[in-house]
Amino acid sequence: MDKEKILQRLNQLNKNTLMETLDIKFIDIGENFLTAKMPVNSKVHQPFGLLHGGATAALAETVGSAASQCSLIDVKTKITVGLELNINHIKSKKKGILYAKATVIHKGKTTHLWEIKIIDEKNDLISVCKLTNIVLDKQ
Repeated sequence: MDKEKILQRLNQLNKNTLMETLDIKFIDIGENFLTAKMPVNSKVHQPFGLLHGGATAALAETVGSAASQCSLIDVKTKITVGLELNINHIKSKKKGILYAKATVIHKGKTTHLWEIKIIDEKNDLISVCKLTNIVLDKQ
């Protein structure tokens, strides 16, 4: 596995998407995990100047879905899509960087379950998420 090529390809796929709008970048990949980062600034704030929970959820689903897709053996005929996202927000954030690491809990033939922990640059836990993805045939 050439980590740099995979990360480069994943980041290229973000062009002209919500991920590009939110400045989400994939930064590390390994056996059963994927990590991405996202800056916290006014683009991801709610009206009170705090990190919007929806932006956090978008980061979590982005990294969990990409991790699921990367873990497929047959990427030519299969895709993964989100089925359910559960997220608990633990700490608020006004500015800085978020790091989301998706780690596999279960990888079956038709469903994948990922835990996504979101921390900040101080290593403070911001959110904890679980994402269930379904594996589908490409149409």
